[in-house]
Amino acid sequence: MKNTTVLIIEDNEDIRDSTAEILELAGYQVHTAENGRAGVELALKHLPGIILCDIMMPELDGYGVLYLLSKNEQTAGIPFIFITAKTERIDMRRGMEMGADDYLTKPFDDMELLNSIQTRLSKKEAATKGSAKSLSFDVLMDEARSAKLLHDLSENSRQRSYKKKQAVYSDGDNLSHVFMIKSGAVRTFMIYQDGREISTGMLGPGEFFGYDSVLLNKPCSNNAETLENTELTLLSREDFHSLLFKNPGISKKFIELLSGNVREKQEQLLKLAYNSVRKRVADALLNLAEKFGERDLDTATFKVSRDDLAAMVGTANETVSRTLSDFKEEKLIAKDASVIKILSLAKLSKIKQ
Repeated sequence: MKNTTVLIIEDNEDIRDSTAEILELAGYQVHTAENGRAGVELALKHLPGIILCDIMMPELDGYGVLYLLSKNEQTAGIPFIFITAKTERIDMRRGMEMGADDYLTKPFDDMELLNSIQTRLSKKEAATKGSAKSLSFDVLMDEARSAKLLHDLSENSRQRSYKKKQAVYSDGDNLSHVFMIKSGAVRTFMIYQDGREISTGMLGPGEFFGYDSVLLNKPCSNNAETLENTELTLLSREDFHSLLFKNPGISKKFIELLSGNVREKQEQLLKLAYNSVRKRVADALLNLAEKFGERDLDTATFKVSRDDLAAMVGTANETVSRTLSDFKEEKLIAKDASVIKILSLAKLSKIKQ
């Protein structure tokens, strides 16, 4: 269950008390602090689900509060909303670049307050579920390896080599095999009627794909092609069913993985609808860094073509190029042909709308 505790850090007593009253009536548990220093202490003590914080305060201003909490492992992931009467763009931008999740400008009405809090809590809950999905896949692989089924099946299954940009299957194909990536990388994607491509997944070594078609015994609903020279293991339908049914734990994990893919696609559609291009490009780069990047502390280097990145983001190549140029000028990335180096994963992850 999501944490519904709210911490209000506000030096104006009237605003602090009225905001607390609204939130308590809405069912939230509320803690209040009259200055930034007391707010940091309460945040560390109670670990609230979300923090509302004024900017101009005695003892420690809102920027200082956000900075201190973002450096603490226990509080760094708590959604943070600034509440302020300062509407100058430079102040808003400074707060968002530091990692604030939203802004409420005084005076704000009850519904604006409640909607902002609910939106941030829902996004936090969705992100937590996404992490759990990734973890379930790792557990799945561990269980498969410990049962020795995956190794045995891989040894006895067909291996097939694919060249870069070679199709593995197309929309509408009926699959008789599930694919597991032995080496290389694969992307899955859909093609709209107007010819645009939208990537639905970027996969690396050890990951399965095509299993939804085999499990449901239905034609493929997307396409798959290699991103580089790739070695695939082809598990026959019979062997794949053996992998599932000889170990109930593995079967359960694959069902979770299949349902997780549905949630992931829903979230991807929401991002395409509501996130800015700048935010979508940043998220795509972070996803590629996590899957394929050579990482070193806060940096990551990987290769991706402009076409593939545009398909991931769901926009035109030229738009992606302009956004990458902006990131380069802001010293968030370095770029040499198709090789991208993220200069600060932390800063790129804080890109907002």
